[in-house]
Amino acid sequence: MTRPAARSGSRASADRLARLLNLVPYLLARPGIEIAEAAGDLGVTERQLREDLELLWVCGLPGYGPGDLIDMAFDGDRVTITYDAGIDRPLRLTPDEALALVVALRMLAETPGVANREAVERALAKIEDAGDLVGAPVAVRLPGDTPRVEALRAAVEGGKALRITYYTAARDETTERVIDPLRMLMVGGRAYVEAWCRRAEAVRLFRADRIDAVTELDEPATVPPQAVPHDLTEGVFRPSADLPLITLRIGRGERWITEYYPCERVEAGDGDQWLVSLRVTDLGWARRFVLGLGPEVTVVAPVELAEQVRATAAAALDAYAVPAPTAVPRPPEVDPERAPSGDPAVAGRTQ
Repeated sequence: MTRPAARSGSRASADRLARLLNLVPYLLARPGIEIAEAAGDLGVTERQLREDLELLWVCGLPGYGPGDLIDMAFDGDRVTITYDAGIDRPLRLTPDEALALVVALRMLAETPGVANREAVERALAKIEDAGDLVGAPVAVRLPGDTPRVEALRAAVEGGKALRITYYTAARDETTERVIDPLRMLMVGGRAYVEAWCRRAEAVRLFRADRIDAVTELDEPATVPPQAVPHDLTEGVFRPSADLPLITLRIGRGERWITEYYPCERVEAGDGDQWLVSLRVTDLGWARRFVLGLGPEVTVVAPVELAEQVRATAAAALDAYAVPAPTAVPRPPEVDPERAPSGDPAVAGRTQ
């Protein structure tokens, strides 16, 4: 499996970009600083700092020719920025750049779960006031925004307890709950309400598209001290050792499972087949999950899941095997006044 390494690589690249953006103004303010001292201030090793400085050699303004790239001078173990490629000048946005930034900030402001929405709105106001974008007709709607999400956001911001009708896919059941909302957030393109559930007596995540009905109660939301928001940096589903582990044998057409779901183990099997092991919330969900897949999937473990899938599939086949009852045709209706005499159908009804 390479996905964890890819995620760590993405984080490392993002960390390095942030470090490089901070490095030039840091060095500009400290000409001739020793590399060891700079590395200590920036929290990196000397080797990493030297690699960052080598990368700065090829960074600069469009054109990337002489006089466009960042330049620096070394005196032993000391470094000085001799050309900063204009990074010391105040930022001047073109109208297109300012508009793109306004759209991004408005999208961020509309994203449920933004920690400091006021800071985003202040930055947005400054950019709009600084140029010709005051009152610009820019409307932003996120892919997950629906009237339901907007209504939920308004209810959560109202600070009241909510009564919801919620469909739980893992158990394939619909329940009614009273919740005390903590926040709304967007994870993986889906909107969620995170709240203290009075029925479960714990913090729960409720998918907005599975909330069938919501009623705002008169009482304020009361969140107990032990209610702690979930850490969603790795996604909504967090596999743990106490959850059931299932193993499937899948063909080439079902390998998407390994990209869509967190898998504990993926091994090559015979031919194009793979053995895939993953944690699930419960075996009821796993049974419905397997039944929804194609014929290239076989349950290897646990035996209980294999038996449930076999029994459900057999029951479905039996339902198709039983022919529908054939309706017995009724005799045609005959008008006694128009029927010829001696018609047995008329005679049978008039006796």
